[in-house]
Amino acid sequence: MTRLVARRRVKPVAGTRVVIDLRPLQEPERTPITADYLAHLLSAFAANPLDGESFFVLTRTLRADPSVSFEAAGLPVAARRRLPPTSRVFRSAGLTLDSFLLRGAELGASRGAREAGAAGTVYHTAGWAVPLASGLPVVATLLDLAPWELPSVYAASAAARFGHRLRARVLHDASRVIVCSRQTAESARRRLHLPPERISIVPLAVDEVFRSAGRDEARRKSVRERLGLPERYLVFSGRYDARRDMGTLFRALRLWQEGGVEAAPRRRRRTATRQEDVGPPLLILAAEHETDDDRLALQRAAAHSGAGPLLRLAPALGREDRAALIGGSQALVHPSLSEATGLPALEALSLGVPVICSRAGALPEIVSSAGIVVEPRDPARLVAAMSTLWAGGSLADRLRRQALRRADAAPRTWSDVARETREVYAAAAIERAGESAARSSPRR
Repeated sequence: MTRLVARRRVKPVAGTRVVIDLRPLQEPERTPITADYLAHLLSAFAANPLDGESFFVLTRTLRADPSVSFEAAGLPVAARRRLPPTSRVFRSAGLTLDSFLLRGAELGASRGAREAGAAGTVYHTAGWAVPLASGLPVVATLLDLAPWELPSVYAASAAARFGHRLRARVLHDASRVIVCSRQTAESARRRLHLPPERISIVPLAVDEVFRSAGRDEARRKSVRERLGLPERYLVFSGRYDARRDMGTLFRALRLWQEGGVEAAPRRRRRTATRQEDVGPPLLILAAEHETDDDRLALQRAAAHSGAGPLLRLAPALGREDRAALIGGSQALVHPSLSEATGLPALEALSLGVPVICSRAGALPEIVSSAGIVVEPRDPARLVAAMSTLWAGGSLADRLRRQALRRADAAPRTWSDVARETREVYAAAAIERAGESAARSSPRR
């Protein structure tokens, strides 16, 4: 296995012009993780301005410009370019059309940056579209590997396969690819054939509003009473889609309901005998970023799960109430087949809540000793892990103490994410400047 070598940190360059595509913020229902990432990153940039830094923002017509609120908060927006919508175009053709549109916008950004005396210009995308044959160093944040880790779901049609091949080529040609964990970096290198020296690891953060709301005991009690919940429960939080291993979760709960905890590995059986002391478990499904269709699909899946009284579907909750719901739980249960960011686990751990998760993507790296990691698609091991934390005992106590230590340690913030992202911008700009100088120098 090729080892990913930690790159020397590069000091951010004053006077950098950043061309950034904000269209995901205009359609958060389509790409909620990308929209959240951009919103937090831009807020952190605005809160900690860098001398001479400026932003050239790309948005689409016919929708409100999201950069206005960030500019009011202090983000130095030097220019804007409105692009026509392409979302109604056939998906793969839309990507190609985007590339031409962005190429024209890029040329305008480069000219404006030179006239303003910018030290360098980079293009940052957290989506998929980049300028065709870009003349700028491209920084691409990769927040999802599901198209390549679950091709039977996300690349089942010829059009989808074409679109994902185009995306892979875009990422391969980028000056830097930002990922959120070392394991995600290794998977991206292997599946997309990315040069390891171009991969930069910038973990995400949990914002202070989420942490404070989730650790507020009064708010936890209020949410619990409003939803009619007992004091003890487990919780699932995350988007309900094919990336989650919900089928295994439902089978695990059926095993539990039918007394199948005894089917778990022998070392867990002692826990199973203690269930009468603590009563039957309750798992709250608190799906986030859900559309009406997502919610109906989750309702149908829960109704047909066979888990009956062990499941409860929470209503749509605001971010702070969702934090309080997670913070009051015995554990977060997050079974996954593909997970590039590990954000649900990060959120739970920031509240001192241990995590039960699958050995998928970034999750084992993030959870480490503050939870239990099981193999995907193994309901017996998943129910053993859930029963262990539900029943309590020395292992459950130790995992909770470890989660609390993680929560009480100096937390990673979005200011850290912004600083490290600026370092990636600087590395990409300096490398491109060096390449340009080498091309222009006379040969001997």
